[in-house]
This record gives sequence, structure tokens and C-alpha cells, in this order.
Amino acid sequence: MQAVGVGEGGKEEKVLETSVGETFTIRLWEDRTRGEIYVPSYNPEVVALLNDEYERSFGDSNNAIDSGKRAFEFRALKSGVHRLVFEKRMGWKFTPEDRRVYTVTVAGENPVSA
Repeated sequence: MQAVGVGEGGKEEKVLETSVGETFTIRLWEDRTRGEIYVPSYNPEVVALLNDEYERSFGDSNNAIDSGKRAFEFRALKSGVHRLVFEKRMGWKFTPEDRRVYTVTVAGENPVSA
């Protein structure tokens, strides 16, 4: 389930709901021709990155353009409300071009460590 809320600085925040042990995917558009790449920031103790795939879009007329969707697949490890931040970086810039924030609410019991 995905909803949109307002986060810090008036920026939209996407809200996701899942359960402990479940996977969820976040897809973001990148134009690698321009040097764009999303860099995720998250707590690896509460969510685990399982897969990071880039699916290139092939245009009809010009296949020299390298743009497409990047899919980040995560597994929820602990219950609670967690925040994932994705910054769109350009190779030659020190500051992010864009920032996407996801608030993930994870329901369920935390797994017992043996």
C-alpha cells in the first residue's frame, strides 16, 4: 500500500505499509545519460536491501539514451516506522539533485534472535 504525505520542507513523502519478513520494492526513474543515479540511505538493522536492478528503457528512435527504472527490493526486518531516503546524485555535483523520502510502517513481531 502506498500513500503520499507531506514531509520536511513541504516535500512529498511516500508512505508504505508492510509486515516483518515481507519484501517491498521502490522504483525510481534514472536518466544515466545525464549521469543520474539514486543513492539510498537506510538503517540496515531494520530493512535489508535484497536486490538493486536497473531496467533500461529502449526508445524507438534513439537507443543511445540510457534511461530507465531502478528497482530497489527490501525485506522488512523489524517492526516500527522507518525512513528510507533516496538522493539523486550527479557525478560532478556535491549536493543531491533531488531527494525522495519513504516512510515505511512495518507491522508484526520482531524475529527472536537465537
